[in-house]
Amino acid sequence: MKIREKLEKRETEILSKHATLSMNSKGREKEEKPCDIRPCFQRDRDRILYSKSFRRLKDKTQVFLAPDGDHYRTRMTHTLEVSQNARTIAKALMLNEDLAEAIALGHDLGHTPFGHAGERALNDVAPEGFRHNEQSLRIVEKLENYGTGLNLTWEVRNGIVNHEMNLTPATLEGKVVRLSDKIAYMHHDMDDALRGGILTPEDVPRDLVEVIGYTNKEWIDTFIHDIIATSMDTDDIRMSPEVYDAFHKLRSFMFENVYTNPIAKNQEGKVEEMIKILYRYYLDHLELLPDYLQRMRKQGEPEERLVCDYVSSMTDRYAVAMFEEIYVPHSWNVL
Repeated sequence: MKIREKLEKRETEILSKHATLSMNSKGREKEEKPCDIRPCFQRDRDRILYSKSFRRLKDKTQVFLAPDGDHYRTRMTHTLEVSQNARTIAKALMLNEDLAEAIALGHDLGHTPFGHAGERALNDVAPEGFRHNEQSLRIVEKLENYGTGLNLTWEVRNGIVNHEMNLTPATLEGKVVRLSDKIAYMHHDMDDALRGGILTPEDVPRDLVEVIGYTNKEWIDTFIHDIIATSMDTDDIRMSPEVYDAFHKLRSFMFENVYTNPIAKNQEGKVEEMIKILYRYYLDHLELLPDYLQRMRKQGEPEERLVCDYVSSMTDRYAVAMFEEIYVPHSWNVL
């Protein structure tokens, strides 16, 4: 018996009856020989981890644009914190930890440079709009590996595209990631806001802290423990009514005081205009798109979509460098 088959058998023995078993996966779009060592979701996790799209997350904004300090979160550190939350919850509920981790690592691959500011900009100018969760799916299905995709399992792709709160993943592991994402960004964005002097602990409403705790550490501990306790031995992932109400109130507080705070967001107007300018420039200069996008163009992919693919894939640093290369005058010497 192969190692993979032993691991799949062990899943049937130890995981919850509500877990998604590797051997029951709906499979991949393109059939391929299974790995003799790794179950399918572990293999997907590895493919995402080794992808170029994942590596680029280290130079993409989470919330704060160009902060003065080394300890503010990036899109990659956010992704790793989501993964940690999801693995903790999945393991406690005896769900498929490999599946939860693969979805978590892939959920934000489609984010633009400069976070949601870049996303808003592309959504404004692209004819079909732009949504980062859909772009994450497009990356793993079509764009990675120079236009061939990662050929991930259906369950991982479903969890990636459905990680937004208004959507419903098909698996419990996907639902774990959906909540883990929100818990992670409220936890670390508050931490960054405190570090940046945008908020103080005393700013958080008293009725909230009495439910979820007085510190960032207490918040995340409360949310994760509550999800585990409320979801144990059920076919859903949820919080208790009291904690869920506090969860939504905290999200509203964060949007009012951090995500729209003029101190934290005073550069976003510049960023949005820069992304729009880059989009229009490459739409007029399609010959500058990478070779794999040129091939997809010949295959009939809409030009506007391909320009979105290129601009959204840029890191913050690369987007600024391209803007300067195109529009900022360079010094020169007369020989």
